[in-house]
Amino acid sequence: MRKILITLLILVLVGFAGWMIWKRFSPVDNVESRHQILVERIEAMGKLELVKYRLSDVVEHKNISTYLPDASVLLIVKADAVGCVDLSRITPNDIEVIGDSVTIQLPRPEICYVRIDHDNSRVYDTKMAFFREAQLVDAAYKAAETQIMKEVRQSDILEQTKSNALHVFRPLLEGLGYAKVNLSFAP
Repeated sequence: MRKILITLLILVLVGFAGWMIWKRFSPVDNVESRHQILVERIEAMGKLELVKYRLSDVVEHKNISTYLPDASVLLIVKADAVGCVDLSRITPNDIEVIGDSVTIQLPRPEICYVRIDHDNSRVYDTKMAFFREAQLVDAAYKAAETQIMKEVRQSDILEQTKSNALHVFRPLLEGLGYAKVNLSFAP
């Protein structure tokens, strides 16, 4: 009996060592990827991005079920929100030059975009998700995006965009030789 156990132990050790050697020196699969990228559209852009908010959201998203245990996911979501002014909306009627003074009515600031940074966002934990994990995580990201957009709209991002626009345009126009610079925003 003892001989059989020793033989079994030796076989297991030799098998494990062989598996480790094979795993270490086995050929790596080659990966091939082909792409055919086509330019679909080219647009002229006139949006001057003036402020960027970096946001973090900790999301606990639950899927409450009648028959199955409640599934939940905990995410740490990072997002960027950018405020800008669309300079393509400026018309000649918005600019008035008299001698060494200039008056410009800039377009109303807007939120250019709110974008989740998936590279820096993480799924922190899942519970009882099993086969529903992908759907649960997707729903949690969508809920986070909706909440972040709501928070950005309630923030002072548009006021900060206005302030930054004044700080950018005033020195620029003064550098062009205008002694009196009057900047305002469309209602």
